[in-house]
Parts: sequence; structure tokens; C-alpha cells
Amino acid sequence: MSGNDFILNGIAVDDTFAEAFPMKATRLIVTAHRIEWARHAGVTATGFATSVIACGCEAGIERELGPDETPDGRPGVALLLFAMSGKELAKQLERRVGQCVLTCPTTAVYAGIHEGEAIGLGKNLRFFGDGWQTSKVIGGRRYWRVPVMDGEFIAQETTAVVKGVGGGNLLLLARDTDAALDAAEAAVAAMRRVPDVVMPFPGGVVRSGSKVGSKYPALMASTNDAFCPTLVGLAKKTELDERIGCVMEIVIDGLTEAAVGEAMRVGMAAVIQRGADSGLLRISAGNYGGKLGPFHFPLRRLLGAAAAGAQGASA
Repeated sequence: MSGNDFILNGIAVDDTFAEAFPMKATRLIVTAHRIEWARHAGVTATGFATSVIACGCEAGIERELGPDETPDGRPGVALLLFAMSGKELAKQLERRVGQCVLTCPTTAVYAGIHEGEAIGLGKNLRFFGDGWQTSKVIGGRRYWRVPVMDGEFIAQETTAVVKGVGGGNLLLLARDTDAALDAAEAAVAAMRRVPDVVMPFPGGVVRSGSKVGSKYPALMASTNDAFCPTLVGLAKKTELDERIGCVMEIVIDGLTEAAVGEAMRVGMAAVIQRGADSGLLRISAGNYGGKLGPFHFPLRRLLGAAAAGAQGASA
């Protein structure tokens, strides 16, 4: 367990870093006749997309869009999807759009990123039209019109794949479950205001943080026992003491390293502002000694001037 005399508003910030890794990413714009239906399509299309370990991709709703922000002047949502390769991303995209957006009443789907390697969006989905589909090129971009029972499903032919960053994270160590949930909810609410990022786990939060490997050879990941409160005194290594009753993790995927770092910064700032009376005791992060990925996010450095002031005060 690491000692910590680095305190901001009564909350300790560990001298550690979050370790993230390269991913492939794209953004989709889903619109609908009413925002509720765009939201339904977005929620469904990004379902079962928490971790590439078993889901094939990581995805989430980036934000809602007004009619003045979409290609067809209707309300919509922006989705971000991440995978470990462009090939896997293309496969996930076709399945999720085909099963969850094409099927949703009144929706249309457009590329949210235009510069990069092109992968199919409506390119193959058009065949659902059984020969009745038509296309039109507008501004050098092809769109497909597929007849469906409520009218037409409009889909841009391709979207672009770009480099992304996956696995930014924060660990929130709290007195009890209520305090941990309150802190996590406050952090996620702040992070969702940052563009170009999503938090792919349920509600943006994961309680089953993992480590690489397991005592069972078939498993590539297993519970992060060093941060499990019920294993204090039992596990060979623990990062907790008797004050910690609950730990929550927030995982962040982003289109850029800067976006992931900013999301982590505002998430920490949001919980630090609430103070130690909220029951949050420490902020930490998960890493693998720098062996997992090239993107490192030192917590204290992200906090910048506030962190420097705290360091000076504790000296």
C-alpha cells in the first residue's frame, strides 16, 4: 500500500499513472424524427460494448445533437466506437448499425469523421433493400436510400477510421458504497462534457476492475485483488487499508491522448471539489508498469497547478 501525503481538499491523490493503449476508432451520427428514437438507437447500438476482452469493441454515446448539428437537420446522437483493429471495427460497425440502427424507427446514419481510412457504413447494408435501394452523391459523398416500412433508411456509404486511445482510467477509493457511487457519478457527469471521449461501462463506471492474467490459465484477466476491500488481510498484496470499504473505476476511451487526459482531469477535479466529507478518501489509477501501452497519464501532473500547490503545502 502506497503512502500518501499529497492531499487536495482532504482527498489523497496517489503518485501513479493510468496506462492506456492504441485503438482504432470512428464516430457515427445517428438522427431520427424525434430525439427519443435517436437515443434508443444509440443506446442499443452501443450495448454490450464495455470491453474488447469479450465484446469485440468498446462504445458509447458521446453526446446528443441538435438539428443544427446534424447532416439532415434532425435531432441525433454522436456515437464513438473503438476496437483493436480496423478490421474488427468494421465488423462491429456493420453488425451494430444493421441490427440496431437500421431496425429503429425513423433513423438515419452518417459518418462523424471524414478523414482517415474508409470502412463500410451503408456500403453493405444497402443490400437489405433487395434491389430497390438507390444512391445519390452529394458533395462528393455517397448516400444510400433503403426502402423500409416507415419510409426510407438513409445511410452514408462509408465512415473513416482514425487512431484512438483506450484504457484511460481513475480508481476512486471511498469509505463505503454510497460515497463511492456518489463520487463516480459526479466524475462521469463532468467527463461527459468533454468532447471526443466515452466511458463505455454501465453508467460510465466499472466495479470489476481487472488485472492481466489469472491463476486459471484459460483466463486472460481476473479480479484486481489489490483493490478488493474483502481481500484486505488475505491477498498477498493490497492497496487498501481498513478505512476503504468500496472502490469504483472509471475507464475512458478517446479519439486523442489530449481528450483522455482532459476527461481524467475534470473527473478528478469534480470529486476533489466535493471534499473528504463526501466519503471519498483517495484517487488512484491502474497501470501495468508501462508494459501495456505507450500512453501514460500521471494523476498529479494532470491536476497541474492545483497539484503543485498541494505538493508545496505538504513539503
